[in-house]
Amino acid sequence: MAGVVESDPIPLLTPYQMGKFSLAHRVVLAPLTRQRSYGNVPQPHAILYYSQRATGSNGGLLITEATGVSDTAQGYPDTPGIWTKEQVEAWKPIVDAVHAKGATFFCQIWHVGRVSDTVYQPNGQAPISSTDKPLTPQIRSNGIDVAKFTPPRRLRTDEIPSLVNDFRLAARNAIEAGFDGVEIHGAHGYILEQFMKDKVNDRTDEYGGSLENRCRFALEVVEAIANEIGAERVGIRLSPFAEYAECGDSNPKELGLYMVNALNKYNILYCHMVEPRMKTVNEKTECPHSLVPMRKAFNGTFLVAGGYDRHDGINAIAENRADLVVYGRLFLANPDLPKRFALDAPLNKYNRETFYISDPVLGYTDYPFLEDVTNVVASN
Repeated sequence: MAGVVESDPIPLLTPYQMGKFSLAHRVVLAPLTRQRSYGNVPQPHAILYYSQRATGSNGGLLITEATGVSDTAQGYPDTPGIWTKEQVEAWKPIVDAVHAKGATFFCQIWHVGRVSDTVYQPNGQAPISSTDKPLTPQIRSNGIDVAKFTPPRRLRTDEIPSLVNDFRLAARNAIEAGFDGVEIHGAHGYILEQFMKDKVNDRTDEYGGSLENRCRFALEVVEAIANEIGAERVGIRLSPFAEYAECGDSNPKELGLYMVNALNKYNILYCHMVEPRMKTVNEKTECPHSLVPMRKAFNGTFLVAGGYDRHDGINAIAENRADLVVYGRLFLANPDLPKRFALDAPLNKYNRETFYISDPVLGYTDYPFLEDVTNVVASN
C-alpha cells in the first residue's frame, strides 16, 4: 500500500476490531493532563470536553487524562483521581456522555512516584518511589514554570504489594464508573518507570538489579488488574526510549522487548508505546531506534504515539507499524480530528499557553469545529 491514492480508503480511517471493541477508525485521543479537576475530583466541564472529542469520532477510542490511584499518587495541581467514592461518582456522567456518542473510553491510571512534592502528599509526607534519589527541578510541560520535587522515600519491599493493590482497586473503580477498560501509565518517568529503568532503580531486593527484577513491579500491577477486571479490558502505556523526569535506561530496546514479551503472557488488550524520537514532551529528535521489533513481538493491539501528523499516521497504518495512532495536541485543538483527517481539512493550531491553566473553557472546550469555521467563512 506504499502508493496510497486519496480515492482509496484512508488507512487511518478504516475500521478496527480491538478485542471486543469495534472502532470506526484508528485515530485515538491521547491521555492529556488538563489540571481542571479541582480538588482531584473530575468536574462537570469534562463532560463537554470528552464528548466533543467523541463527536465525529463515532466508534473511536478515547483515553482519559492520567488519573490517580491513591492519595499518594498526585504530583500536579488538580489532576483527577479514582480512589474515592466521590471521584467514581463524578466520572460516571463523563463516561455516559462519551458512550452516548458511540465511542470507547479507557481510564488511564497512574502514580507519579517521586515526580511530586510534599504539598501534594497526605500529611505533607515525602513522595514514595523505587529509590531515595531526588529529582532535580524540571521545567514544566508549559515550558515556563519550574517544578521542584521533594526527595522521595524508598519503598520497603513489604510495602510494594499495597501499592499494587492501589492500582487494582483503581481499576475496579474505573469499571464501576462505567469505563470500558483501563490503561496503566507505565511511561514518562512515573512510578512504574522508576522501577523499570536502571538509571533510577538502585534497589538490591527482588525489585532491583536484573531486568526481570526491575520489571517485576509493573508486571505485578498488570497481573493484579487483569485478574480484577479481565485482561481484555487492560492496556498499558510504555516509553522505554524516553528520558522524562531523569528516567532513562541503559538498554531501552532490550527493556521494551522484555516488557512486550512478558505482557503476552497476560493476554492484555493493548500496548501503547511512545516513539523513540520523543525524548521529552516537546522534543522530537532524529533517532536510529524503532518500535517495529516491539510491534512484531506483541500479540495484542499496538498503539503508537509521539509527534504524529495525518501523513505519518496514514503511513504507520499502511506499513503495518501500528494498529492505532494516538494524537494529543492535534486532538486537543481539533475536537473533530478524525473528520478533518478524512477531508484533509485545515487544522486549528493549538495554544500551548492554555494547556495547563485551570479555566473550565479556555483552551479546553473552546476550540472550533470544522463546521463552525466553515459557517463563519460562508457568512462573511
